[in-house]
Amino acid sequence: MFEGLNTIYLLLIALILPLLAQGYVMLTYNKYKKEKNSYDITGFDAAREILDKEGLQDMYIVETSGTLSDHYDPVRKTIKLSRDIFHGKSIAAVAIAAHEVGHAIQDKEGHFFMKIRSLIFPVVKLGTQFAYIVLFVGIILESLNLIWLAIGLVGLGLLFQIVTLPVEFDASKKAKAFLTKYNLADNKTLRGSSSVLIAAALTYVAGVVASAMQLLRLVLIFGRRN
Repeated sequence: MFEGLNTIYLLLIALILPLLAQGYVMLTYNKYKKEKNSYDITGFDAAREILDKEGLQDMYIVETSGTLSDHYDPVRKTIKLSRDIFHGKSIAAVAIAAHEVGHAIQDKEGHFFMKIRSLIFPVVKLGTQFAYIVLFVGIILESLNLIWLAIGLVGLGLLFQIVTLPVEFDASKKAKAFLTKYNLADNKTLRGSSSVLIAAALTYVAGVVASAMQLLRLVLIFGRRN
């Protein structure tokens, strides 16, 4: 009974924690989306300035759809910024644009964890897509080998998230350094930028914890059956 309760608690943590983190991100983002940065520059302006001064004059910055859909595309060597960030002159726009530039600089410098993440991504993507299918088949066939294979595939997803953490933390560190180095933010903008970037980082931490709880839940359930 107590083990059953433990698995329920783990499931609740895995479901609720990411929602709380995402809610905090949206609250922080919405707050600083309304506050103009000190130098009245757009996210595009900030990104372009940093890229040019870091020797990446040929890198494109394009507008993409969605909210907080900003990302760096390492295949096309392109920074993609959502409309509010691309055109926005808010503190959030500058912070997020600088963060994505941080990923571009990581790519240029051959950041260790970014290279590892790119290397394992195809395997992780394939494995996590089939993990729960394999688990379902293992349960139907009463095959512990398939069940543990499925749990291992779920573990790949957790490994990917763990490797992602230093990539994201380093990009945020670079973002704040660039904003200071190239005089793109005063103290007020830097404080706001830090808040935005910390909130975003918490979503990755929450994702790791949630995935770990889900993996532990599967281990407890099927380990007991074993």
